[in-house]
Amino acid sequence: NMSSVNAVVSIPTIASYCASKGGVMQLTKAAALALAPHNIRVNAVAPGTIATELAAKAVLTSDEAKRKIMSRTPMGRLGEPSEIADVVAWLASDAASYVTGEIVTVDGGRMTLNYTMPV
Repeated sequence: NMSSVNAVVSIPTIASYCASKGGVMQLTKAAALALAPHNIRVNAVAPGTIATELAAKAVLTSDEAKRKIMSRTPMGRLGEPSEIADVVAWLASDAASYVTGEIVTVDGGRMTLNYTMPV
């Protein structure tokens, strides 16, 4: 499943997106519990800001917006789509055969800051 850091960090202007991604997190956990006895694994990836066309149009709309995102990202850069794909591939592989019900955050360290968004 694909969630987002915005499942945990809410932004008032995208409340429905945040709510839907929170729902994905809970669905992932509930499905993992229901399907574990059948050896079916269910996990989610929660990306931070990834360098995509959508991000450029939605959140990286100005130099100031990009600066704010970088200031909340300890690694100081955007993630790359290939980095998300690598995590998804690992979760789908036998190397992750004992991993279920997890939300894997791929955000350059953003969630470690424990910040809140100003209203």
